[in-house]
Amino acid sequence: MSIQTENIQKLVQRREKARLGGGPKRIEAQHAKGKMTARERLALLLDEGSFEEYDMFVQHRCTNFGMDASHTDGDGVVTGCGTIDGRLVYVFAQDFTVSGGSLSKTMSEKICKVMDMALRNGAPCIGLNDSGGARIQEGIDALAGYGEIFERNILSSGVVPQISCIMGPCAGGAVYSPALTDFTLMVKNTSYMFLTGPAVVKSVTGEVVDQEQLGGASVHASKSGVAHFAAENEQEAIDTIKALLSFIPQNNLETAPIVETADPVNRMEDSLNSIIPDNPNKAYDMYGVIGSVVDDGRFLEVHRDFAKNIIVGFAHMNGRSVGIVANQPKVLAGVLDINASRKAARFVRFCDAFNIPLVTLVDVPGFLCGTQQEYGAIITNGAKLLYAYGEATVPKVTVTLRKGYGGAHIVMSCKQLRGDINYAWPSAQIAVMGADGAVNVLYAKEIKADPENAQAIFDEKKKEYEDLFSNPYQAAQKGYIDDVIEPRNTRFRVIRALEQLSGKRAEVPAKKHDNLPL
Repeated sequence: MSIQTENIQKLVQRREKARLGGGPKRIEAQHAKGKMTARERLALLLDEGSFEEYDMFVQHRCTNFGMDASHTDGDGVVTGCGTIDGRLVYVFAQDFTVSGGSLSKTMSEKICKVMDMALRNGAPCIGLNDSGGARIQEGIDALAGYGEIFERNILSSGVVPQISCIMGPCAGGAVYSPALTDFTLMVKNTSYMFLTGPAVVKSVTGEVVDQEQLGGASVHASKSGVAHFAAENEQEAIDTIKALLSFIPQNNLETAPIVETADPVNRMEDSLNSIIPDNPNKAYDMYGVIGSVVDDGRFLEVHRDFAKNIIVGFAHMNGRSVGIVANQPKVLAGVLDINASRKAARFVRFCDAFNIPLVTLVDVPGFLCGTQQEYGAIITNGAKLLYAYGEATVPKVTVTLRKGYGGAHIVMSCKQLRGDINYAWPSAQIAVMGADGAVNVLYAKEIKADPENAQAIFDEKKKEYEDLFSNPYQAAQKGYIDDVIEPRNTRFRVIRALEQLSGKRAEVPAKKHDNLPL
């Protein structure tokens, strides 16, 4: 056997050993928990045969606590690049079978390398997290490694899309990398995120809680809003990543890929002409409107279980990717509160950063009132959404379906926030407040002075107010609404507006950065 042949065999053997990570027993333990290995996850995520691995033979350099006798090629993370639907992505997948996926300095260097490459080459970066946290034996080196990753998350923000998928534990300082990325996915029952675990919580506060209750996928998808998606299993999580990428460009200098559709641009949807109830206090389902106007009824909702009074997500219109923001009258009458404002503001800013036009469907009675909201800073949080729309330079098309009252009307991409095209349905009511409240304010003295005719006076003044504001024509007369459109024609009018705005250019004042009301 020649030396060259022998060297090749050694290479093959070492590669095979590296691919086994922590070995067959730990792989079996991973499977027993209902979890895949890092390489199995990447095989499902990436196009077949496209994965190009980097740093397979990297080993840690720690000599503390006997670590010098424990070395595994790859050091607990698989990194590289590949394609998804033919588009380049950079990836890293933590390997829980090696030291519990704990982060060492060398692991952070591997992750940072692919993050740097993603930024330099203008491609999305996807992290599959499954880690017990910082490697205790490395002390400050492990913490420094996290700091290096966080800095790259920050520098990459708004330049290349960043997606985190939590497929196991993610605790302590490790949670901040996913929090800095654009989208976070979690897997129900097998993944969790928290700063401090149940044992610490119990010792400090006395509260008894398990991992799932403290930081499981369902908790973060519905209560905290940390998770944008909660998948039933790892396959669904990976499918969601692929679906998400289909709406997103490679970087901030490109536009999202155009998708072929057989859905006619001028398709009329007669059901929309009757979807608004005659009773202004009666709810209807905004999902019905969204499904009727987007291509093929396909809508990828983001933050589905969090702040359900507002809907955000991606769709295509005539094959072009758009971000949808819509009030949901079925939940809290579509009112804006703290969580809804934060949810929508973050989504609007993502779309603006990555050149995705915004379509806003408005039916909002105002901001939620009460001490809980005021003490929780509804003013600052509402301002986040206001700011996000006001700074956005992507094409913005807004349709007011029914209510657009007070400050909430302004916040939802009105003309004064540089809305490009603002339409209204004939059922639109654009005013400072609803008729009942307005009459009680404007005519309180007159009604109180004549108690015998109070109801008649109230009804008369209410009708006057409704005649003036319970329609979109006063706003249209002043140019705040560009056109009043027939509901069934909404799809065509929105698509035509988007086509008109496809070459939009907008200038903003020069500045180092903004000061968003955080």
